[in-house]
Amino acid sequence: MAKKHVIEKIEPGSIAEELGIEPGDALLSVNGQEVEDVFDYHYLVNDEQVTLLVLDSRGEEWEFEIEKDYEEDLGIVFENGLMDEYRSCRNKCIFCFIDQMPKGMRDTLYFKDDDSRLSFLQGNYVTLTNMSEKDIDRIITYHLEPINISVHTMNPALRCKMLSNRFAGEALGKMQRLKEAGILMNGQIVLCKGVNDGKELSYSIERLTEYIPVMQSLSVVPVGLTKHREGLFPLEPFTKEDAREVLGTVHAWQRKCVEKYGIHFVHAGDEWYFLAEEEVLPKEAYDGYLQLENGVGMTRLLCDEFMEALQKEEPCSGPSRKITVATGMLAAPVIKRLSDCFMEKFPGITVRVEAIRNDFFGERITVSGLLTGQDLIAQLKGKDLGDRLLLPCNLLRSGEETLLDDVTLDGLKKALQVEADIVKSSGQDLLDALLRPVSR
Repeated sequence: MAKKHVIEKIEPGSIAEELGIEPGDALLSVNGQEVEDVFDYHYLVNDEQVTLLVLDSRGEEWEFEIEKDYEEDLGIVFENGLMDEYRSCRNKCIFCFIDQMPKGMRDTLYFKDDDSRLSFLQGNYVTLTNMSEKDIDRIITYHLEPINISVHTMNPALRCKMLSNRFAGEALGKMQRLKEAGILMNGQIVLCKGVNDGKELSYSIERLTEYIPVMQSLSVVPVGLTKHREGLFPLEPFTKEDAREVLGTVHAWQRKCVEKYGIHFVHAGDEWYFLAEEEVLPKEAYDGYLQLENGVGMTRLLCDEFMEALQKEEPCSGPSRKITVATGMLAAPVIKRLSDCFMEKFPGITVRVEAIRNDFFGERITVSGLLTGQDLIAQLKGKDLGDRLLLPCNLLRSGEETLLDDVTLDGLKKALQVEADIVKSSGQDLLDALLRPVSR
């Protein structure tokens, strides 16, 4: 029986709207072919001539013959973005963050995805262990790219150990097929102390340079360790000295890659610089910020954008006001430096930065995206937060106004008795939020 892909929304002004296709209708086929998932759909509708078979909400089938520009979107949004079931992870990685979460949170937070389709749609990283040869064939045939790969190590035996999957080592061979087909890739190494660091890290970087230029970038990020690790593989946090050693390795390979390939290729996550108490690199070292979502170069980009935007602003006088910015322990010193520069130019606006300690997951978790509403409330309640509280956008679930622990933004405002604004991630957004007049 053919799959029915139910339509949730039609984009205004789109081809689908002109045809009269409506939410609640279901797509049955494209060009006479059943659509297995989003891979098939995007490939099949790219053509200049497309035939859709649609089942409307009354049970009637309609065939639409469409002439359009190549790769022009039809404007159809499906209820299920993957148009298929989500694939859960078959690995039991020694560093898995989901295994380190406390009990009693909403069910969706415990779902481990390792779905290659989410790599293309949302930038997720996949291990390749959950991909069949058919999946690789389709990626190559449809030329879907880039694909983001959680490599972790190029030592097959060690990879099996780290992922607790006896097939994890041979899965690395799929990268070679992608390389030969010219499919762009980005790689990731989650570094675990005493496991895949030191000589293993150098070996992995060296092996992965063989994939340049098809592999565009490689990030090295520290493992995140919560306080909920009972019964899990014993992992230790990195020290300042460890971080400096990691940076030394990464920077040495960057120099080699620039000389040989013209790109830095391997990049250290921002956390290493904070832990090592070293300044992040200049923007030229990030090769166009290919791994921002992995926390690579975010600090440099934010600072450069903010200072550039601040320089363009003319100092002006106005009613004095006080603003509080709440963020994670990692970003707080950076936000404090930017706030000090801001107050020099706008002395009538006082900005106080509150570094929120992560009691929910443990103090080793310092990024703002893993802060909870209960920690924010516990550490801010009773303080003079001024006229407005600014919060980073990565606190909230995508498309919603809910934090990780299901505290809503409205609930947070009521608990703290203050107006709160969510600030997007760019330096310009932060400056705009600081300059925004307070509504009375």
